[in-house]
Amino acid sequence: MTGPGRRSPGSPVVPSIVLSDRLRTHRGSSPSAGERRWDSYPAPLRRALGFLQGLSPQWRDAFLYGCSALFAGVTGLAAGIPLYRQWGQMAFGPYLVAAALMAVVGWRMGIGTRRADLAPPGDGLRPERSVAVEHQWKVLRLMAFLIVLFGATVVPLALEVVWASEGNAALHVQPEVLVVEQAGVRAAHGRDPYRVVDRDGHIVIHEKTEPVYELYYPYLPGMVLFGFSSSSGRSSGNTVEARLTDARIQFLVFTTVIALIALSRLRPSTDARARALQVLTVLPTAALPLATGGDDMPVVALLLLGLAALQRRRPVLAGLALGAASSLKFTAWPLVALAAWAAWDLRLHRAVWRYLAGVAIVVIPVVLPVALRNPSAFVDNVIRFPLGLAGVSSPAASAMPGHIFVATFPGAHRAYLVVAGVVGGAVLVRHLIRKPPGNAAQVAGLTGWVMLIAILLAPATRVGYLLYPINLFVWAWMLRQADDPAQMADGGRERDHDGLHPATPEPGVDQLSSGSSNSSTENGVIPAEVVGDTTVPTSQ
Repeated sequence: MTGPGRRSPGSPVVPSIVLSDRLRTHRGSSPSAGERRWDSYPAPLRRALGFLQGLSPQWRDAFLYGCSALFAGVTGLAAGIPLYRQWGQMAFGPYLVAAALMAVVGWRMGIGTRRADLAPPGDGLRPERSVAVEHQWKVLRLMAFLIVLFGATVVPLALEVVWASEGNAALHVQPEVLVVEQAGVRAAHGRDPYRVVDRDGHIVIHEKTEPVYELYYPYLPGMVLFGFSSSSGRSSGNTVEARLTDARIQFLVFTTVIALIALSRLRPSTDARARALQVLTVLPTAALPLATGGDDMPVVALLLLGLAALQRRRPVLAGLALGAASSLKFTAWPLVALAAWAAWDLRLHRAVWRYLAGVAIVVIPVVLPVALRNPSAFVDNVIRFPLGLAGVSSPAASAMPGHIFVATFPGAHRAYLVVAGVVGGAVLVRHLIRKPPGNAAQVAGLTGWVMLIAILLAPATRVGYLLYPINLFVWAWMLRQADDPAQMADGGRERDHDGLHPATPEPGVDQLSSGSSNSSTENGVIPAEVVGDTTVPTSQ
């Protein structure tokens, strides 16, 4: 005799298509998948990741804002740069308020969830209660986001811009902002933004009003676009216009708009996508650089747009976005190069040449004419000076291993660069041969490790450059959970990278047992848990 959950011997077994009570879960948030990926991590890191994974979205917000408040408080008290201390003192309060708000929301949500679970199933109020509570916490979460957006990013930026226009600008802005604005003024008047500052170790340009390192323009020609408006603001003599044309305001607006466009193209809406927005706009990884400098933030936003286009199987659009990023700074070039491995179109055909064409359409007309106009000045500014070979000390001198080694053994500077470049390049090539990245998530993760190692080993670097690998690691997590339009267009069937469907297994082979779950490794989604075995009806 058979009953619910039992089957008669000999009945053919097929996987059930009945959804379980558990919501559809993405691979990035599956505990078992996460534990498998973390097997090679150190035990303390595994425990920390497991702790974060077990938190609700509200408690994750509280945790992130609380850590940000701690960082802002320490920065406001102990940072060696006065500009950073000012930001820390202004941002500490908003971060603390947002953390407290989300902690209360998380606590109340936990109580409400427990009460709903204890309520009688037939009272008819549980769906309405859950929808109302969900809407309420979303409103409060948005409120906390706006508190830190304005309190830690917008207001500190606005105050620093006002103070810079009223007093000593050097005390209220990072040198890179002034460098970009000066290059924009020269370009707006038809002059070359790159100048020969030193020749054979002798400084040929002498300025009493600014340090020698500010005479260099270590960025690529596209960055001058953010300094064009400064020429009109300075020439007008109007204080209000000078404030509105500050390059930091353009960095903020450009970064926010491009980030929102990129994230809006990724489906579905996941917790990882919300974290990517936070890291790029309100957490200290964005708020501090945007309020004080911010020249890296447009580059980061364009990198995100390029990865989103790769995820959407738009190779030409990805090439255009990453080409625009690579025309601003060399820091975009690692991702631009590695993204070629993830260039596939909607039919899952290789699209490397289309991707490279998109990059070339932007890079060649923007960079090449300026570089050929004065090659020696271009090389001095964008290559020799950032590598510490120009004979002028760079302000990028954070105590990273590479900088410490070169400062300790200055005679080995050139040899160190050659050895580090050759060894690092060989390791990367070996990895690409043995385990090439096949999608946008893998490219983002690999580029994050490449940039992290490069930042640690570079002879002239800053701690602030760590925002690149941090963002890339968050994006890799987010892209693993994003939908793949190529597979959605193919009716949900999996295909390999050659565009071929895998062979369909024979009936009865490798069937799932009761309580097991299917998994998909192509689109990053784990289907709902199988509930019991299903017998084939007699009519079938």
